[in-house]
Amino acid sequence: MRPSDLKFLKDLTEAASPSGFEQPAAKVFRDFVEPLADEVETNVMGSVHALLKGSADGVSVMLAGHIDEVGMMVNWITPEGYIAFKPIGGVDAAILPGMRVDVHTKNTVLRGVMGRLPIHLIEDDQRKTVTKIEKLFIDLGLPAERVKAMVRIGDPITYGVGFETFGDDMAVARAFDDKMGAYICARVLEEVKKAGGAKGDLIAAATVQEELGLRGGHTSAYGVDPVVGIALEVGHATDYPDVDKRNHGEANCGGGPIIARGANVNPVVFDLLVAAAENAGVAYQVGAEPRGTGTDANAIQLSRGGKAAALVSVPLRYMHTPTEVLKLSDIEDSVKLLTRFVLDLDPKTDFTP
Repeated sequence: MRPSDLKFLKDLTEAASPSGFEQPAAKVFRDFVEPLADEVETNVMGSVHALLKGSADGVSVMLAGHIDEVGMMVNWITPEGYIAFKPIGGVDAAILPGMRVDVHTKNTVLRGVMGRLPIHLIEDDQRKTVTKIEKLFIDLGLPAERVKAMVRIGDPITYGVGFETFGDDMAVARAFDDKMGAYICARVLEEVKKAGGAKGDLIAAATVQEELGLRGGHTSAYGVDPVVGIALEVGHATDYPDVDKRNHGEANCGGGPIIARGANVNPVVFDLLVAAAENAGVAYQVGAEPRGTGTDANAIQLSRGGKAAALVSVPLRYMHTPTEVLKLSDIEDSVKLLTRFVLDLDPKTDFTP
């Protein structure tokens, strides 16, 4: 991955953007796509749409990656200045005790520590259970009067970790789900522009509030109204201990992007994605999705009178934790696959199954 691309990915993942507070990540995305796109708009939801106009009357394609992440929100400040909080999205309570977090206030970012009773002060039976979120609190290390002066109810909270590379082309971050998808959308826009553009319009969409029910996906698909919509997401890697492949299939980091197949995916688009991967010389994996997915692909498919939808995912370990792990080559291969798909798309394609 080029140093400039690595920086873009790092900036996206480190931009604090729990669902409903996506503006910092939206700015990073906009700054990247504005020199490339013919038009860039931010809708009233906060989703960003970058349009690269087609060279002819071709098929319009929207690529969507959501820029919101799971996080927390200030719910109450105790008389002593500790913060009680509520989760934003699917936060795993088991990983929280002892974690460092960042509270994003109006004027600054405050480092906090997730606190609970230490093991010495917990009853034996409590040691065997996960501490409930309502029993946890955040310690800012400040006097109560300063906390109450600086922190407001509803301020967002993120895990206090950043982006790092490690091992053999691996990377770890708190929010690859799904800043990585937005990265792919923007990079495909860049590569298609370098190639002289596509036959139809290409829209790179950074959607919001996916973690709260695909809300940005619904509104972007309706507003943009593409013929084809492809969600770029993370998928569960199953290449580490204790994952039941009988239930979850096989997906390996380094095995290439996962092309979903099933009810949420238009069969014509699926075949074209497979052909694009093969034409681009990119390894790929196939994921079975027998029903609607919990991704923006589901929202796109059901928009208006229905769209030719698809889902392409990058294998990810430890989803919805502060240490989401993936292989960078899988991201780059996804960019190659989608670029080939967009450039090869025949304007006469009939997507009717």
